[in-house]
Amino acid sequence: MKREFTVIVEQGQDGYYIGTVPGLQGCHTQGRTLDELTTRIKEAIQVCLDAGEDSDESGPDFLGVYKVTI
Repeated sequence: MKREFTVIVEQGQDGYYIGTVPGLQGCHTQGRTLDELTTRIKEAIQVCLDAGEDSDESGPDFLGVYKVTI
């Protein structure tokens, strides 16, 4: 059975992409490219699931990010 997880992606000052899975406590990784990040975040998710981390897939849906200028 396939499961779907939300991944939040940010880019650090060093240029690396950082992926965080809010539905799995402590599940995050980084990669030099988005392709590398995708591969690594799938591995990180599997490690968290294998370790028995509780998933909160029923949590709020991510809608987006926006900037406000004041």
